[in-house]
Amino acid sequence: MNSASPSGIRHAVVLAHPDPKSFNAAIATAYCEAVSQAGQEAVLRDLYRMRFDPVLKNEERPDRKGYRMSPDVGAERELLDGAQVFTLIFPIWFGMPPAMMTGYVDRVLGASVTARQIQEGSDTGLLGKGHLCTITTSGASEDWLDAQGQTQALRELSGTYLFRGFAMRSSETLHIGDVVEGATAAFIEANLDRVRRRARNICARVAQEIFGTPLPPETSDGS
Repeated sequence: MNSASPSGIRHAVVLAHPDPKSFNAAIATAYCEAVSQAGQEAVLRDLYRMRFDPVLKNEERPDRKGYRMSPDVGAERELLDGAQVFTLIFPIWFGMPPAMMTGYVDRVLGASVTARQIQEGSDTGLLGKGHLCTITTSGASEDWLDAQGQTQALRELSGTYLFRGFAMRSSETLHIGDVVEGATAAFIEANLDRVRRRARNICARVAQEIFGTPLPPETSDGS
């Protein structure tokens, strides 16, 4: 989904789930539709459907001699150029994001940025000064993940590090637990509505930041 908008505000929405009919895919659709309804642009990158190659090549490591950006990475970065919001949508598998998502961070979002540059804040690449939203799902309940310390670990891994390391303007997370086969229609719709509200709130905050647009009364997604 790529819906151009007159506002010029762009959301790069990166989905990592192998099932095109998954709840994660429904989340991506709901988020993109809410962004479009807010008069902003959503650029959906469905990594499995794209057959994205997540394997970082040795020559793609920017701190090595002979560094070069692969053509597929360069083309992907051109598509994302000018995005103010980066929304990552993925399930939690064995306590981690799918390899497809981590590979996208390695190869695309972090392309050409070295560890030294991150520490010095001298060049933060594609993500610099952007807004980050991470939406995750799990079959386990949120209470169980909290008890294992997994929720905080995920925030640190997929949100806080990118936010701080790439000098982003803001970072937020939305986790939806108990996502299992046979989930009721009411459960699905209630949580998709949380996603829509989160997307609208992000749109409103970015519009206020760029254009001074007053924030609407609704400022909570109910999570």
